[in-house]
Amino acid sequence: MAVVPMFPLGTVLFPYALLPLHVFEPRYRLMTKRVLESDYEFGVVLIERGSEVGGGDIRFDVGTIARVVQAAELPDGRFSLATVGLRRFQVTNWLDEDPYPQAEIEPITEPEPTAADADARVRVERGLDALIDLARQLDPRIGERPALDADPARAAYEVAAYAGLGPLDAQRVLEAHDTSTRLAYLDALLSERADELRARLSDGLG
Repeated sequence: MAVVPMFPLGTVLFPYALLPLHVFEPRYRLMTKRVLESDYEFGVVLIERGSEVGGGDIRFDVGTIARVVQAAELPDGRFSLATVGLRRFQVTNWLDEDPYPQAEIEPITEPEPTAADADARVRVERGLDALIDLARQLDPRIGERPALDADPARAAYEVAAYAGLGPLDAQRVLEAHDTSTRLAYLDALLSERADELRARLSDGLG
């Protein structure tokens, strides 16, 4: 069990995904300074209810460790950070905020992908490409998607980060126990979104 500083946000961070942050609240400025003096890591969790600013929020207990890969302190004391998601964790105990959120956490073990996961990865990749093709009919400026990793576990997180899921759907994907479940969620979400875009196109809303 480890104690880590926590940054509750209105967005979900996935392993391997990039997350830029603008740190302006005094308590998180202090947190950032301490993080940069130690291991460059902190936890990110989704806010279930409440606001990112001011405290008093209710948070989900499954999140992702973020590592700072680039940091700049601005003249007024704010920070501009570039971070990347590393690994999932489960909060076992929220601690007193002194002055920023902290929690005791346990790492979540990622089960090894199976042969079936490789097939599911292909289906999800096709579903993503179909969704992008539909989206381009509404907005031709949409560019090429990044290539997906061959590893189904990593590819699932890459799709989830790219697909622009709503926060609750993203949290559901993050909390999935294994790669198979995560890919099944993504397949269903991409199909649902594709149906919505087809309906928009058929109604002439593009």
